[in-house]
Amino acid sequence: MDKDDELAQHLTNQLNTPLDWPDGGELDAAHVARIAAAAACDVSHAQAANGHLVDLFAALPLPGTPDGREFWRALGRAGGDAALYIVPANAGGPFFDYLINGNEAGIAGRVLSFLEALTDGERDAVAELIGSALDVLGGARYLGNLWLRDAETTAWHVVLASRRRHDTAEDRERFLEAWRNA
Repeated sequence: MDKDDELAQHLTNQLNTPLDWPDGGELDAAHVARIAAAAACDVSHAQAANGHLVDLFAALPLPGTPDGREFWRALGRAGGDAALYIVPANAGGPFFDYLINGNEAGIAGRVLSFLEALTDGERDAVAELIGSALDVLGGARYLGNLWLRDAETTAWHVVLASRRRHDTAEDRERFLEAWRNA
């Protein structure tokens, strides 16, 4: 971090904290700022991916409403056994409450399991159903396929970010050393 860095300017100008404060300390304000910035970026990325996953489901008919009941029944028929991973009756009432309690990867894992278990025919039927339920201009199958691809990519981001949280410094060093030696 140099003195022209935006975070450094904020620390020195707004918080009146010199980057090398306290003098002679091993952990100074610049180190703390780097740690805070790294932690904030990691958490923000995971929360954004989780929020996007929720937004994708929020675009679908809501369970418990007349349209939602029919949609989710039709999704169960179209998706076969794979749909059991995500249909509200089987996923449990607090499906999205798990996100609040820190079990982001569990929901993302269910989405990935659902998509992996779909046959090609089921995927086409699910895409058509989802696309026709979305209130967006365009062909139903095309829009449904976009929804499925977006859900898959977003769920993968969530799972990958969750996995990264458990990496240790030794894991990262082993990774870097393996690539250096390749």
